[in-house]
This record gives sequence, structure tokens and C-alpha cells, in this order.
Amino acid sequence: MIPVERLAERIDARTAVIAIVGMGYVGLPLMLAATGAGFRVLGFDIDRPKVVNLNRGRSPLRHVGDEPIRRVVESGRFEATAEPARLGEADAILICVPTPIGRHREPDLSFVEGTAETILPHLRAGCLVVLESTTWPGTTRELLRPILERGGLASEETLFLAYSPEREDPGNADFNTSRIPKVVGGDGPKALAIATRLYAAIVEKVVPVSSAATAEAVKLTENIFRAVNIALVNELKLAFEPMGIDIFEVIDAAGTKPFGFMPFYPGPGLGGHCIPIDPFYLTWKAREHGVSTRFIELAGEINTAMPHHVLARTAGALDARLRKGLNGSRVMVLGVAYKKNVDDVRESPALRILDLLAERGAETLFHDPYVDRIPPTREHPALTGRRSSPLDETTLASLDAVLIVTDHDAIDYADIAGRVPVIIDTRGRLDPSLANVFRA
Repeated sequence: MIPVERLAERIDARTAVIAIVGMGYVGLPLMLAATGAGFRVLGFDIDRPKVVNLNRGRSPLRHVGDEPIRRVVESGRFEATAEPARLGEADAILICVPTPIGRHREPDLSFVEGTAETILPHLRAGCLVVLESTTWPGTTRELLRPILERGGLASEETLFLAYSPEREDPGNADFNTSRIPKVVGGDGPKALAIATRLYAAIVEKVVPVSSAATAEAVKLTENIFRAVNIALVNELKLAFEPMGIDIFEVIDAAGTKPFGFMPFYPGPGLGGHCIPIDPFYLTWKAREHGVSTRFIELAGEINTAMPHHVLARTAGALDARLRKGLNGSRVMVLGVAYKKNVDDVRESPALRILDLLAERGAETLFHDPYVDRIPPTREHPALTGRRSSPLDETTLASLDAVLIVTDHDAIDYADIAGRVPVIIDTRGRLDPSLANVFRA
């Protein structure tokens, strides 16, 4: 029996062991979906304290919670490990590691390469390896395959490679991993068939495509679509603002059209591990083929510039209401996570806004019910360790202005607006007719 048939039998019988590399925002929900489908999962992570906590039933993600982790640990279907040799137990290895960009917006695939090198000594014949991390089209074949084939296994013969982009939306209670359709592309027809078979056992719907590169392009297209449309409404906001037109009212009214319009909303900038980063994976790869992606790069420039617009609006509001400038003002940023109802601060525009305010001489503080302390970041080292301030009467009475940057549902914005002189609303949460509310 050839290896692919043996693996198919193990998948169908739910005796295949799945290893997931990276127990973060992608890997952890994927693990829960796989164990929920009856598979035994090894969760590999280089963060040993995280591994210890996972094996004790403690989740590293607030929006996931401890209870589902505790259940799968106690059932015996899940075990976390930091030992690379344990990867040799796996029939399928799913790679869910970060793919950031460098200082010059170049792709950083060091985590993918490092993972491939870690897997290599422990890879068994007949194993399926799937990359889920967002990347440029061609990565699976051009980068991952050469590393994994160094051990003597051959793609489509004794090794099966595929790409299936993650589609997680942290904090979205309407869609969990098992309910989100899974796009799958293989490094050949055998890899596509076996990867499709595996994911069909885990999620409700699988969408096979013609190649791994096509699947890689699907992921980039999804996120570029969002980035470009957010840039469009951010630019419309800048155009409508001096006309006295509320962009949020415009979008809500336009959204009543039952065809030909899809609402996107402006904000203080883009954050997270996908939308601010992924477009530059395509622009980098396109340059290799002599193609200029001007539209995508312009969208990036608009979104990147939004924190400066927020700063200017804050300065103008302080001058209009209090006759004072940013220098010496006490300003609270409300929400530092990159999106509401999660605790992830990666690429959050709030961090840039805090830095810009400090550069202009403002005394800054922040409140976030999901982020007690700002973790270390490469771009904002001065903010490391800053703690969330309370929303108590004493703190609010000391403020000149509050900036709504991340609109967590747990915050009573109307109450805050009634207790501070100036409130800058970047998310459309408050009535703009109030004298002390300024949209930005």
C-alpha cells in the first residue's frame, strides 16, 4: 500500500495524529476544531511556559478561554510539547507560525524556514505537511519543499505538501474554525487529495484550488481587498470631514442599498497580524516579476497615515474646547488592542498614536479591559510595560481628552463622554452632535 493510501485510512478512522506548530491565534482554534472532530493533536510551541500552561488547561488567549483547553487535555486528545522529536509521531503537520514584515516592508519568513528545519530530522515517509501562515504565492513550492526534501523524501511520492490559509477572526462569536470554509491547494494532485480529506474531516466545507500558489494568492487577495476598501473609506472620511459630513452616517445610509455596495468603516489606522502586513507580501513578490502594485501601495500609505490625522484632530479639538495645545495636556487612549474584544496589540494604531502624542509633549495614559500591560514590541519599545489605567472618577477628572481608538463593547462610552472635556471618536460610537465629541 502506498503511503498516501495508508494516511487516508488513518484520517478516515480518526487514528491519524496531527501536529500543529504554533499555539497562537491560528493554531489554538485549529487544535480545538481538530480535537472536536476526534483527532489526537500534538501542539508544538517553542514557548515552554505556554506549553506548561496549556497542559494544565490554561489558555494563552482570552477570547478562547480555559474551559475548552481543559476539556481536550482531560480527554487525552490534546497535549502540548516543546520537544521537536515529538513531531516524529505525527501523520500530518500543520504550520501556523508568524510571517511578519521587516523594517523595509520585506517579507520575513524566518519563522517558516526555522519550522521547516525543525521538522526535517523528524519527518516520516507518508507525512502530510500543510503551511497555513500567510505568505507570497510560491512559498510552499519554492521555500518549504526544498528544505523538507533534503532529508530524502520526495514531494508527491513519500511526502505530501499543501497550503491552506488560515481565516481566523479573533473575537468573532459567529464563526469558529470548523464553520469557516477552508481553501486548500496542493503541491500536486496527491497532496491536494489528502489535504482535502484531512480538512474535510475537521471543517464543514473545503474549497480545493488548482495549486498551493493559488491558495496562497487567495489569502492575500482576501486581506488586500479589506485593506484597499478601508483605505478608500479613510480617504472619504478625510474628504467629507471639512464639508461637515459624517462618514459613518454616509456609510450606514449607503449600506441600505441591497446590491452593489459593501460597508467598510474608517478608523485610526490598521492593526493586527494580517491586514497591515499581508499586502506587502504581494507587492514584494510582484516586483520580482516586474509588476508595480501602485494601487495596493497607495492604500497602505493612506492607512499608515491615519494616526497622524487622529493626532491633528486631537490637537484641534483641544484648541477649540480648552484653548490649549497637546503639549502639557493629559490624554487617555481608550483601547490599545488592534480590534475590539481581543487582547492582541500587534500592529495596533493605538501604539503609534501614544508615541505621537508623547512626541508632541502630551502626558499619556491608556485604558483597555483586555490589555493590562503593553507587551514588548519592536516599533514601540518605550511603551513596554505600560499598565492600563482605571476608568475611575479620579482618573477621568484629571483628563483633558480621551481618544476612542479601540471600541471594546465592555466600555460605557456615553458615560465617559459626560465626564471629560474632550472626546475624540475614531470609531463612530458617540453622537457627533454633542459639543465635546469630535470625530476623527
